Amino acid sequence: MPELPEVETCRRYFNATALHQKIARIHVHGAALLVDTSPQGLGRALKDHTFDSTCRHGKYLFAKLDSGNWLVLHFGMSGLLDYGRSAVPQYTQLAIEFNNDYRLAYVAPRKLGHIALTDSPKHWVEMKKLGPDALALSSDDFLRLAASRHGAVKPWLMDQHSIAGIGNLYSDEVLFQSRIHPRRAVADLSEAELKAIHRKLREALDTSVAVQADPDKLPKQFLLPHRHEGGHCPRCGSNLQNAKIGGRTSWFCPHCQKT
Repeated sequence: MPELPEVETCRRYFNATALHQKIARIHVHGAALLVDTSPQGLGRALKDHTFDSTCRHGKYLFAKLDSGNWLVLHFGMSGLLDYGRSAVPQYTQLAIEFNNDYRLAYVAPRKLGHIALTDSPKHWVEMKKLGPDALALSSDDFLRLAASRHGAVKPWLMDQHSIAGIGNLYSDEVLFQSRIHPRRAVADLSEAELKAIHRKLREALDTSVAVQADPDKLPKQFLLPHRHEGGHCPRCGSNLQNAKIGGRTSWFCPHCQKT
């Protein structure tokens, strides 16, 4: 599932491939993914314009047009971008064709993403009531957000209205690196434990971004390469366990992450 590292990787890919090229036409294959626009409206907004820059907030990618509008992409459970001259990949929901005969395809096999337009990323973030971006949070901001929270720590980390960008996988990773059980109540965590979570959050996300969110290139001491049936803790060798927490399957080491 695309989380902050995957979306940041897509943003950098977008920058490396699709900026400063005039858009000739678009093809919308997944109209159900459009939010508050139509295929015709999206086409009018993009045709004959160029993308000038990008930014990201949490799991949303924003691409600025020379008109001042922004294209908004959310990648759902399995979305990605593909730039090239070949036929569009299977499950392409939006194909943006440029005057140089290249195209950028937004591919979403499970059709769970979103495509929209906005006048500014700030307006979109406010409209969606998103929390601050996970990589933009200072330690003091993190402690302030935690101060008013009740319930388990894992669902809190995944709550996009509290902190934007962390999902099921990276919440497990951050808590594993912090030696915190995902069922621990936020209110019961000490300031030292909360600061450790914040520090490990930044380290885990930065490390994943640096390897372009490729799980095969993550350090072996990370949980994610071992997060599966039969997996063992890379720290102590214990069998990993899983449980439903906040409606999601969570993986943890029962020895290193005690309740």
